[in-house]
Amino acid sequence: MGKVCAVVVTYNRKEKLEKCILKLLNQQGSECDILVVDNDSNDGTREMINDSFLAQGVIYYNTGANLGGAGGFEFGVKEAVSRGYDYIWIMDDDTWPSETALAELFKADKLLSGNWGFLSSIAYWTDGTICRMNIQKRNIFKHVGKKEYKTNISPIEMCSFVSLLVKSEIVRELGLPIGEYFIWTDDYEFTGRISRKYRCYMVTDSKVVHAMDRHIRVDFARDDSSRLERYHYIYRNDVHCYRQYGIWGWLYIFLKNIYTILNVLLHANSSKLDRIRIVIQGMIEGISFNPSIRKVN
Repeated sequence: MGKVCAVVVTYNRKEKLEKCILKLLNQQGSECDILVVDNDSNDGTREMINDSFLAQGVIYYNTGANLGGAGGFEFGVKEAVSRGYDYIWIMDDDTWPSETALAELFKADKLLSGNWGFLSSIAYWTDGTICRMNIQKRNIFKHVGKKEYKTNISPIEMCSFVSLLVKSEIVRELGLPIGEYFIWTDDYEFTGRISRKYRCYMVTDSKVVHAMDRHIRVDFARDDSSRLERYHYIYRNDVHCYRQYGIWGWLYIFLKNIYTILNVLLHANSSKLDRIRIVIQGMIEGISFNPSIRKVN
């Protein structure tokens, strides 16, 4: 097994980040270095890292600005690959890996004889149920189901950045996550880009907790009206991500957005026209949105 670097992106969640780092330092049967990308937090994150973890070898970068999750992962993966690590283990700051999460990924690597593009852990919420935000996708239309959870290694095409293992050689070949996405869909675009060329897998025995504050999927129709404008990223980014799949991708975008608009009309308690405007404007913007896929020199 080569050298592994866990890349953790954080922003103003030092308590959750601290637990994530402790879980990473406590991995059994396999080990990793830790690289924290801080999107310019102002909650004492830097001081917490300096006081508690620099002496334990944790690498810390403050980006100097909020690059969003996508920009943070682009920054961190580039830095880890540039440092010569063989594998990059990607996760959010509220990801708490079990003691054997990494070791189980490498057991799968051995069973697959190294023939994989990425490996994805199962994410649970704090109550022990499968985290709704992180269910892997078998293809652009379908998520995994009961059948896949009964098998340790199952093929998938897309997954979140909540415990994703990828080879540095594949990052060098296919490029980094797209930082210009800022937030949302950057994980599906990146993993979809890899799975279009290489077989990729979900590893059921590799377990993490995704300690989200609320156990819900993104619900644009019911979210607070003060948060609406940030949603234009998801509708713009979805178009760029799924149009890579040709007619099937466009069909997915059309069906998803029709469903979203109907959901807004039926269930939104306020700002229905604003919500529909954001969906339509995001989709229109996505048609001409052509962010660059950067590579590691």
